[in-house]
Order: sequence, then C-alpha cells, then structure tokens
Amino acid sequence: MTRLTLPAPAKLNLFLHITGRRPDGYHLLQTVFQFLEQADTLHFARRTDGQILLTPELPGVPSTSNLIVRAARLLQAHTGCTQGADIELEKRLPMGGGIGGGSSDAATTLLGLNRLWGLDLPLDALAALGLELGADVPVFIQGHAAWAEGVGETLTPVDIPEPWYLVLTPQAHISTADVFCHAQLTRDTPAITVAAFLGGVSARSIQNDCENIVRQLSPEVDAALTWLAQHGTARMTGTGACCFVACPDCITAEHLLAISPIPGFVSKGCNQSPAHVALAAQ
Repeated sequence: MTRLTLPAPAKLNLFLHITGRRPDGYHLLQTVFQFLEQADTLHFARRTDGQILLTPELPGVPSTSNLIVRAARLLQAHTGCTQGADIELEKRLPMGGGIGGGSSDAATTLLGLNRLWGLDLPLDALAALGLELGADVPVFIQGHAAWAEGVGETLTPVDIPEPWYLVLTPQAHISTADVFCHAQLTRDTPAITVAAFLGGVSARSIQNDCENIVRQLSPEVDAALTWLAQHGTARMTGTGACCFVACPDCITAEHLLAISPIPGFVSKGCNQSPAHVALAAQ
C-alpha cells in the first residue's frame, strides 16, 4: 500500500461535567463522546525519504505546530520508522469549534500512517501516543462512542441512539484556556454513573458546565443556543463555539438548517467512527 484516504470525523460532547481539579491544574471531567459523519478528509502518500509534507498549510498554523505533522513525527520517533508521507488535508470542520477537528486530524494521521507504514501498533498503543497530543485524541483512535472520565482519556465504550443533528457554527473563536481559567467556572458538579446516563437520566441532570461562561464571553454562541432552544434541547459541544440539537430525522434537521439565521450543517450521529469504517474497508 502506497496511498490511503481516510475521513477525520467530528465529535460532539453530549454533555460535559467538571467534577474536580487535579493538583497539576488539569480538570477532571465526565462526558460522552459521539462521532458525526461530517469530517475532514486526509490523503496519505508514502515517501521513502522520511519527510512529512502537509498541504495546504492552515492560515495562522505553521506546519511544525500542526497536529497532523506532530502526530506523524511522534509516530516516527516512537517506532524508529524511516518512512515519510505527503499528506493532503481537505478541511471542512471549523477550527476552534469544540467538535474535535484538530484532534481528529491527529488521530486519523496516527491510524493512517500506522497502516501505510506497516507498523501494526495496536489501538491502545496509538491512543497512548495520541494522549501526548491532546486529551480528545484517544477517543478518535479507539473509534467508538464513549463515556469519558479523568481528563477525557479514561474511556468506556457505549452504544447510544444515533440521531440526526443540526450543528450550528457561530463565527466565534473560543479560547479553551480562557474558559477553564474563568473564575466563575463550576468545578464541583456531582459525578454521575454511566449506568444512570444510559438509563435515561433527566436532561436537567446533565449539562455543559462551560456553557454559561461561553455565553458570557460570546454573544454569537449565546444567540445560537437561544435560537436552537426553540427547537429542542440545545447544547454546546466542548468549550464551543459549535452548538447542536438532536432531530428525529434528516428532513427535520435540514428544514431547521434552512431557516436558521446562523450557518451550520446537518450530520448523523455515529457510534462507530467513520475513520475506522473506512480503514476496515481498505
């Protein structure tokens, strides 16, 4: 195999609770990750000279800082692999939207190059590498909807309904660091169990603890959530800016998108990552 094309899917945090804070400053979380069909696309072509060349470069993101390049070089360093790759990115997911675009790109890079270079590292080993790049990377590598705890790296696979979602993409950039450092951020939400969540815990018992802070910081996110709340249980994913509502079918979601004053997209929820589905088909 010398070439490989894989999606890098979006994710949603169906809720996000902050249950505490470690001595090192990292926040302890509870959340559920679910994938979306909406995705970036990565094209890989094997090189024999060890170079990692990414095109195009993202505005404001030097190649050396891009998680795709960092993931490829991390895999080279960990395995001693002397192969390289040309990587072409088709970017569809908004940056800084809380839907995991950069983390997903990194995970798909690790999955794709592990296959392209014939390394055959198991998923657990790849997930451990991915954690060095970001707390959201392991769930994309493991490839199944998951209950997550710790800083987001302790994963329990879950099978949950796969609705259609309307996802709004407000034109706002939210600093995750600013949100997690905010003095008004709640950091003591009582922990719940995965059994309670799967058993149908009340919607009022789960929330995104970052949402109120982001609404204060961003009128655009506030407007998106206010509009979505007219049509269902509105949620923000991650630390924003993307917001979503579950819909009974694609037609309903497409109708809401057509009348929305805020841009967005419609996508189906997936318990199995589209990246893993595509990789299995290669």
